[in-house]
Amino acid sequence: MFTILVICIIIVIIVLVLSVATTSKAYQYKHTVDPLDNNPHLPNKNNHHQENSDKYPNE
Repeated sequence: MFTILVICIIIVIIVLVLSVATTSKAYQYKHTVDPLDNNPHLPNKNNHHQENSDKYPNE
């Protein structure tokens, strides 16, 4: 019975150490954001009126 308890406590300690290490490494990761230049999903400042007039011809 004592052996099983010791094995369980060792497993819990290992899982706790691994989860703390993973969380710590995740918080240290530097996230980057892509620049907005040349993004095909954003309307161009020059073509904005043209795109809207194609979508809404009555405006």
